[in-house]
Amino acid sequence: MDLHVIAGSPTAARVRPRPSHGVTVLDSPQLPAAADLVEKLALSTGDLDLAAPPVVLPDFHHKRSMEMPSSIAVATRGTIRPTLTSSSVNCGMALIALDCDLPSEAGIADFYRAVRERYPYPTRGARDLSFVDVKEAAAMGGQFAVDRYGVEESELERVEDGGRLDLERWGGAGRLMKELPALTWQLARLRFGTVGPTNHFVELQQVEEILEPETAELFGVREGQMVIQFHAGGGVLTGEIGHLFARRRDTARTMAAAMAVQKPLYHLASARTPDALRERLRLYFTKAAAPVTLDSDEGQRLMLANAAAMNYGYAFRMATYAALTTLAARTFGGQRGQLVVDSPHNSVYEEEVGGSPAVVHRHNSCRAYPAERMPAGTTFARTGQAVLLPGTHRTSSYLAVADGNAGASLNSACHGAGTVIDQMVEAGLSLPDPQGRSTLRFHYDSRAPHRTGHLDDVGVNAAMSVLTMHGIVRPVARMRPCAVLH
Repeated sequence: MDLHVIAGSPTAARVRPRPSHGVTVLDSPQLPAAADLVEKLALSTGDLDLAAPPVVLPDFHHKRSMEMPSSIAVATRGTIRPTLTSSSVNCGMALIALDCDLPSEAGIADFYRAVRERYPYPTRGARDLSFVDVKEAAAMGGQFAVDRYGVEESELERVEDGGRLDLERWGGAGRLMKELPALTWQLARLRFGTVGPTNHFVELQQVEEILEPETAELFGVREGQMVIQFHAGGGVLTGEIGHLFARRRDTARTMAAAMAVQKPLYHLASARTPDALRERLRLYFTKAAAPVTLDSDEGQRLMLANAAAMNYGYAFRMATYAALTTLAARTFGGQRGQLVVDSPHNSVYEEEVGGSPAVVHRHNSCRAYPAERMPAGTTFARTGQAVLLPGTHRTSSYLAVADGNAGASLNSACHGAGTVIDQMVEAGLSLPDPQGRSTLRFHYDSRAPHRTGHLDDVGVNAAMSVLTMHGIVRPVARMRPCAVLH
């Protein structure tokens, strides 16, 4: 069984995605998508005004707490369905190139001690932002982190959409500030920039292999260099807005309490007519999760709130980036690190599909635009959009770029390979790393760090192989984890 990376190139033969139940499936004979889950996706999207068949990407699986499977992209023509993505948009990952090689174990311990002090978990309930700050972050996006945390403005070209969606397109900041309840803004003052445990992490990695040297040089990445990859959410505001516009399966007790107040205030108290009241009850308070018409007043409200949530998420993660680069330079020495890419993997965007506007919903999948779709004059306009394919803390991860056939996947790539890796281990196809390498694991509690042995790269390579053989991405560099906090 060949599970090695198939390196992409403009002249390489492309494999046509496999259609199944009206769904575009990007898989391989070695890594087939679960047929029953593909069928469920087809049934759940069959009544939508689809702009193209829904897309299934590697690492396709379904968590019980989620409305939809992970690793999908769904494009509609004239409606939005919030449950086609996560309840918190703009959860994402970023990669930071550091100005140092492998530090000592003592230096690594000092770095993670500093990270825990800066972002403790459980959080201490401190208000990190003022009421005005929250509104500015929602309106300005990444620019807020430039003004507030010293992020270089030029680095925003490495952030999707420059780190800011235009609110005026959907009614403007004035409408948002007027309609959104004050409690929503107040709660969003908390836990700004926090990473936290579970599947979120701060991982130190060393670049072990360069696969596309010219592109890696443009990204500021070289062999032997240390990088930080981190996975963080979009902050409190994104979760609040996600729950305001649908009944969600993953509603925690504290969020449920907040929604008991916020949803009636936002939707019902502000309804101007009985018809508007009935429509909002139908759309946001029932289990049906009905599509919202894009060109309606409700569609404008939803997209305005979504854009504000995305902006807040960009500001949130850029604040985290600024803190991590400062701590790394202080601990390891050298110049301040540089952002390689920030990549959201839960999003709702208006994009062009098949030559016409569409609403693209991505759930645990990231955007992968080829070079010609990136802003002129930027690095990504020369290389294609950078894409991260993380493995786990026991395997390599990849930095890649969008390739010429990315349109076949609605310009989307999977945001990780964790499920694939687990499947390969369970099947006996992935074994312990033959070189016996390990990752030093740190925790938020008082436990001492401990080492976890690596696996081979069979699983992450299998996921990357599917993307490369379909011409969705090309691998640029491979990074191996040294230490992680999660």
